[in-house]
Amino acid sequence: MLRRVSDYLQVTTVADSQEVAVRLARSAVAARLAASAQVLGPATSIYWHLGELGTGQEWQVVLKTTAARFPALRDHLLSEHPWENPELTAVEIVGATDAYFGWLKRTVEPAD
Repeated sequence: MLRRVSDYLQVTTVADSQEVAVRLARSAVAARLAASAQVLGPATSIYWHLGELGTGQEWQVVLKTTAARFPALRDHLLSEHPWENPELTAVEIVGATDAYFGWLKRTVEPAD
């Protein structure tokens, strides 16, 4: 059964190497700030940086978490990321199975 819920988020960031992307993903999941993460890439990115148009290769990190754990995940990614101002976005997961949402929530709940 699918349900609509806004307590679950898909969070993304990018890195300039696969090694950094995997390190960010692994550290977030190991800390139970995200239930899972995928590293995708390389992707060609076109962007503005310091007033100049740039092109480069990036690896995207896609993490799943709860809205309650997002502040800690955000702070973790910002502290571990080598960039001063990395992309860090979150969008609501508006539909999934009850079993998936249950697994996601149980996985990121802090241990008592």
